[in-house]
Amino acid sequence: MTSLSTQGGVGLVSPQRVALCEPPHELYLQSGRILGPIDVTYETYGTLSPQKDNVVLVCHALSGDAHAAGYHAPDDRKPGWWDPMIGPGRAIDTDRYFVICSNVLGSCKGTTGPASVNPRTGRPWGMSFPIVTVRDMVRVQALLLDRLGIPRILCVIGGSMGGMQALEWAVRFPDRVHSAVPISTTGASSPMSIGFNKICRRAIMSDPNWRGGDYYGQEPPRDGLAIARMIGHLTFMSEASMWRKFGRRISGREGIFAFTAQYDVERYLHYNGYKFTERFDANSYLYLTKALDIFDLGDGFPGGMEEALAQVRARIRFITFTSDWLYPPEDTDRMEGILRRLGKRVEHIRVESDYGHDAFLVEYDLYAHHVSAFLEEVQAEVRAAVPGP
Repeated sequence: MTSLSTQGGVGLVSPQRVALCEPPHELYLQSGRILGPIDVTYETYGTLSPQKDNVVLVCHALSGDAHAAGYHAPDDRKPGWWDPMIGPGRAIDTDRYFVICSNVLGSCKGTTGPASVNPRTGRPWGMSFPIVTVRDMVRVQALLLDRLGIPRILCVIGGSMGGMQALEWAVRFPDRVHSAVPISTTGASSPMSIGFNKICRRAIMSDPNWRGGDYYGQEPPRDGLAIARMIGHLTFMSEASMWRKFGRRISGREGIFAFTAQYDVERYLHYNGYKFTERFDANSYLYLTKALDIFDLGDGFPGGMEEALAQVRARIRFITFTSDWLYPPEDTDRMEGILRRLGKRVEHIRVESDYGHDAFLVEYDLYAHHVSAFLEEVQAEVRAAVPGP
C-alpha cells in the first residue's frame, strides 16, 4: 500500500490548453444559455495505460486551478496545490495512474470565465458572462476527456467544490466512472454556506472599483475581494485550530486600546486576503461562489437526492473531517445512508481532526492512506474484471 511521501514528485510540468464547444457546437448551460468556444487549461501527470484504464480525474476547489502537482519552472517557490498527494509513491501514485486536473469553467486560471475575452465583442465578458454551475463544469470536463480519447475514469476525486464535481460525475455520467472519492463536501449547499457566500459577493460588489464588473484595464476591486477572502478563511478553519494558531496574541506598542494594534488573527486574515487579490479575479469569485450556492445534487430529479443517487454505479468512498463546520460530516451521513438503502457500494471515512474544512489541503498524513488503499483496490477490481486473452 502506498502512502504519503515527501520524496520525489512529478517535477517540472507544463499546462496544456484546448478549445472546446466551438460554434456551431456550443455548450447548452444548465441556465439555458449557450456558451462557446470554451478554452480549457489542464495538466496531466503519469502515463496513460494502453487500456486507458488508469485515469484519475482530480477536481479542484473554489480558488484552485489545473496546477495540482509539480512545478512550472525550476525557480518556483511553491508546487501545485495538491502536490503532497500526487507523484511517484504518493497517495495518487503517478507510477500507477494517469492523473488529469483541469481548471473549471468560470475560473480565471486559463479556462473561459468572466475575465476572458468575449469573441463577439473583443472585450472581457465581465458580468455579461452567463451563470455557470457545478454541473456545467463537469460537462466541460467530460468533453475534455472525449477530446483526449478517454472513455472511462478509474476514479474521480476532489475536496469541497471538487467533491461536488466528483458527485456530479457519479450521478450524471454513471457509465464513465468506476469510483469516486468526494472529500469535505456536501450534496447541496446549506443556508449557512449560501449566507456566507452572499456576504462575500456583497463585499466585492460594494467596492467602488468593481464598477459593475467592468474593471478590466483599471484598478480592480482589491479591497472587496480581500474582505471576501477573509470571510472565506474563517469558514475554512475551526475554533480549535484558530486558538492553536493565533490565540489572543496581539502586536503593537499601543496595546489593545488602539486600532493600529492587531491580534495575530487579524494580521493573518489581512495578509492572506490581500495576497489572494494578486492571483485571483474578483468576478470569477462571484461566479464560482454562485455556482456553490446553486449546487444541489437532486436538482432536476423529481425524487430529489434519493433519485439522483440511484443513478450511481461507481464505488464511493467519502472522506470527511470531524471539525468541518462548513460542510459537516452529517451532510455526508445523509448521502451515505441513501446509497446504502439503495444497495450501492459506499464507505464513509470520518477523520478525526480539529483543523476544520481545509484539513484536506493541510493534514495529508491523516487521510492519504485512505486514498491510496482505495485506488489500489479499485484498480485491482477493474483489471480482474477484464476477460483474459
